[in-house]
Amino acid sequence: MARLDVRLDAERHRWLEEFVEERGAPISEVVRRLIDYAHQDLVLVRRKQAVEPLKGLSVEYSPDPDTLSRDPEAAQELGGLH
Repeated sequence: MARLDVRLDAERHRWLEEFVEERGAPISEVVRRLIDYAHQDLVLVRRKQAVEPLKGLSVEYSPDPDTLSRDPEAAQELGGLH
């Protein structure tokens, strides 16, 4: 595992301490979870961007980009795209 040294201002440190106390988990575990959540959000944004060009395709069934971004395999099946 990599080691990380992070400097926080007093307010962010207080927020982190509150979060840790509420979760009952060590700071390191809470930080790892927050990174995981941020990564999941980034992946979702990238998927939405990837399916955006599909909105203009002429197909019988065109689910909204939010649906496609959650299920990229559905995007490939759309309109015979493989």
